[in-house]
Amino acid sequence: MSATVTPLYPQPGTARPVRGLYLDERLHELGNGAAPLVYASFVSSLDGRIALVDPAGGNALEGLTSANDFRLFQELQAQADCMITHGGYLRALEQQRLGNVLQINAEDLLDWREQNGLPPQPAIVVASGTLDFPLHASIAKHRQPLYIATGRRADSMRVKAWREQGCEVMIAGEDKLAEGAALVHALGELGYQSLYLLAGPKMLETMLRDRQLARLFLTLKHRLLGGTPFHSLIEGPQLGDSGTLALRNLYYDPGEATDSGQWFSQFECPR
Repeated sequence: MSATVTPLYPQPGTARPVRGLYLDERLHELGNGAAPLVYASFVSSLDGRIALVDPAGGNALEGLTSANDFRLFQELQAQADCMITHGGYLRALEQQRLGNVLQINAEDLLDWREQNGLPPQPAIVVASGTLDFPLHASIAKHRQPLYIATGRRADSMRVKAWREQGCEVMIAGEDKLAEGAALVHALGELGYQSLYLLAGPKMLETMLRDRQLARLFLTLKHRLLGGTPFHSLIEGPQLGDSGTLALRNLYYDPGEATDSGQWFSQFECPR
């Protein structure tokens, strides 16, 4: 991929390096314990697919990912003191259907975190209604603080089993699933200030409906993917005003000769 992108909005400009593009946002400085900054990122095709669903349980991202998009994903990780994922990702990770993105590995980004007063690795929150997932060994290896977030109506025996293993289980919702406002409030009370969503459409939806999401980073691949069944950004009922976003910036990446280009966009969300 091209090592540079062209600014299109709010002002057109000359090409600038991909590296550092999202670090310049200084997301880790924008939140606090009383109001953590919550942000998410997705990559989508022009026909709205963020993943194709394998009937066997896999999520295929082929045709959507690129080196530049992954670099920017890592820069968003680097600014988080806490990353929120879900049980489905940990199951896919255990079955080797997806790669491990629970840690920051790029040396320059590890150095950046140290220089900016962040711990070596973010804390991990696993949001789950079923509480049926394995813990990946890399979390303990990197000594990342771990929390499990669920709802009040989750299976009490599984809650007990996780607590007996020494895991902190947060009750952050009135049904089986963790809810956006309750989860953000609980993490803020623990001192976390920058929360990065590594979860899917359900977590994005609850954060939007509860007006907790501050920034959405969307890579729009210049490609029609097709294929069914598939996941899109939002799969629940209509969002109404909570789904009205404001474009903050837009960059064009032309891609390589054998690949399509893409837009890197950032939106501010209503709160």
